[in-house]
Amino acid sequence: MSDKAVNLTDTINDRSTSLPVVSGTLGDPALDIGKLHRDTGYFTFDPGFVSTASTRSAITYIDGDKGVLLYRGYPIEQLAKQSSFLETAYLLINGELPSKAEFGVFEHEVTHHTMMHEAQKNFLNGFHYDAHPMAMLCASVASLSAFYHDTLDMDDPEQRRLAAIRLIAKVPTIAAAAYRYSIGWPVRYPRNNLEYVTRFLHMMFEVPSEPLELSPVVAKALDLLFILHADHEQNASTSTVRLVGSTGANPYACVAAGIAALWGPAHGGANEAVLSMLTEIGDAGNVASAVAKAKDKDSG
Repeated sequence: MSDKAVNLTDTINDRSTSLPVVSGTLGDPALDIGKLHRDTGYFTFDPGFVSTASTRSAITYIDGDKGVLLYRGYPIEQLAKQSSFLETAYLLINGELPSKAEFGVFEHEVTHHTMMHEAQKNFLNGFHYDAHPMAMLCASVASLSAFYHDTLDMDDPEQRRLAAIRLIAKVPTIAAAAYRYSIGWPVRYPRNNLEYVTRFLHMMFEVPSEPLELSPVVAKALDLLFILHADHEQNASTSTVRLVGSTGANPYACVAAGIAALWGPAHGGANEAVLSMLTEIGDAGNVASAVAKAKDKDSG
C-alpha cells in the first residue's frame, strides 16, 4: 500500500474520509474503501464488480484491450510456446516454473491420482441417459467431498495442496466419464503411461473395439487451450469458488459451485453456444447467411 490517499467529502452531511490508494505491480490503482461506511455512513453500490477488486492476487494479470495475459508474470505467449499445461499448473500453484526434478515429482503425483472411485461410476448411472455433461461433472466433483471428507483441514497447507493435485488429476477422468455416459459409451480408465492431455483424449474417444489413432497436433492444440484457460483472474467461477470457500465449506463442493457458474451462458457456457452455432452453420458455404442473420436484429 502506498502513502497516497484520496479524500472523499460528503457535502450533504459535512463528513469526510481519506481512502488509501492501493497500487499493484501492474494495472490501475484501487481505493481501499474498508472504512468508508464507518467514516461516512455510506456503502458502495457496484453491480457486477465493474469497478471493484475483491482480493489481492499475484497469480494472473489480464488487459483484454491490449491483449495481455500474464501468469505469475510470465507472458502467455512464452508459456504457450515453451511449456505444457501441467508445467503451467505448477507455476500457478507455486509461483515459479518447475525445475526438471520438481516437475517430475509433480507429474508423478498428478498421474497417480487420476483414478476415480468405482462408486462414482454408479453415481453417474443415476443420471438420465441424455443428461447434460456439465450437470454430471458438477455433481460428480461435488461428490468428491464425500470421498475425501476426513483429510481436509484447510488450515493445513499440505492438505490444500493435495486437494489441488486431486482436482487436477481427477477432473479429466470425471469429465471424460460424464461425456461418454451421455453418448452411451463405456467409461475408459486413465492410462497412466500417457501424458496428461493425451491421457484425457484417450479417455474421451478411445473405444474397446479398436485403438485410438491420435494426431499429435490435436493433443498439442488441446494442451494450448488448457494453458489459455488455466486461470482468468477473478471471473464469475473463480469468485464463486472464493465466496463459497470463505464459509469453510469442503473445497470440492466449492469447486463444484464454480463449475455451476462456468456452465452459465454468460460465462463458460458462451463457448458451448459458439460450438452450437458452428454446428448449426455446418460448412463454409453457410457462413455469409449466418452472419447476416446474426446482424439482423429483427430475426429473433
